[in-house]
Amino acid sequence: MTPTLSLAQARRLALSAQGFARAPRGEFRHRQLLAQIDRLGALQIDSVNAVVRSHYLPLFSRLGPYDQTLLEQAAWSQGRHRSLFEYWGHEASLLPLELYPLLRWRMQRARNGEGIYKQLALFGREQQPLIRQVLQAVREQGALGAGSLNQGRMGKGGWWGWSAEKHALEWLFAVGEVTVAGRRGFERLYDLPERVLPADLLERPELDETQAQRQLLRRAAQALGVATEKDLRDYFRLDAADSQARLAELLEAGEVLRVQVQGWAQPAYCPGEPKIPRKVEVSALLSPFDSLIWERARTERLFDFRYRLEIYTPQHKRVYGYYVLPFLHAERLAARLDLRAERAQRRLTVHALHEETPGLDEQGLLALAQNLRALASWLGLEQVQLNCPSTAAARLRANLA
Repeated sequence: MTPTLSLAQARRLALSAQGFARAPRGEFRHRQLLAQIDRLGALQIDSVNAVVRSHYLPLFSRLGPYDQTLLEQAAWSQGRHRSLFEYWGHEASLLPLELYPLLRWRMQRARNGEGIYKQLALFGREQQPLIRQVLQAVREQGALGAGSLNQGRMGKGGWWGWSAEKHALEWLFAVGEVTVAGRRGFERLYDLPERVLPADLLERPELDETQAQRQLLRRAAQALGVATEKDLRDYFRLDAADSQARLAELLEAGEVLRVQVQGWAQPAYCPGEPKIPRKVEVSALLSPFDSLIWERARTERLFDFRYRLEIYTPQHKRVYGYYVLPFLHAERLAARLDLRAERAQRRLTVHALHEETPGLDEQGLLALAQNLRALASWLGLEQVQLNCPSTAAARLRANLA
């Protein structure tokens, strides 16, 4: 008989798997940071800096204020502290080094023109002389950004305005011939993998596609706690056919368990017998690109919370705001806030606060105030300012005071 989980049990499983079950205690260091990243499997990177770059925020949501240089060392240092790499995991992502061999098949598919943007695949087929020229420049000069190569030529109306050299570097990155050595501001600096990644990692035996995909799907199941096949597939952006075949293999091997979640139309899967916490007492502001909520349909099924980015929506058509962070409290997504770090004024500004039914009680408002103060302090901002006229904002203002 297929085990059945209530929606509340499914939420607790998901929150526990994502690292929200235990509140952090005291100061933590590099090791604890890496353990959290390993649990998640990926930190999504995005260029929007309305509050803070998205890859920094999921760790703050789970661990509280931490030294951002710890993450930067793990991602881009040239020494023993490097333990992450950049590649296409769930979109552009920071990933644990141990996942590098699991993504070589994706690099090979990219070389064949599969699994990458059509424009980039076309560029790879048509512009090999330029691509070889750019690769030689990286060999000779070391870590380079696209700005160092385009010789003053800017993209003109092309794909995202990219120069030809930027296209070449992105194709080389997709196929694994270069990797990201570091960042200059937010610009990627590309170098040869053998000058960036540990030799023993690059020398590991090649895995075939099925082995690598099974391991990625297993990692997704562990990170999600309970998820449908589509949820699992989305975590590392696997194709439907690959995901369905690998999931069947994991089921047959007993490495995942099929369950039913009340209210879900599709069957769900757990990484073994589910161990459900009695409660998850955590409050946290979430990045729009947090792995707990990046699959929007799952977010709606789990939390009855419809969430869409409105960054590219014209201002007069926005419902909630430009950069909206959900607020997790009492095992539900209880509110959403349109936030902005106004660095010149040294303040964190709440442009809008929207409560979800049944709203925030006094304990929830106090927790939200504490989270906002902690976020402002972590970002080096001196105050939290409310520009929202709602009743909830007035109550929050009292808690902030």
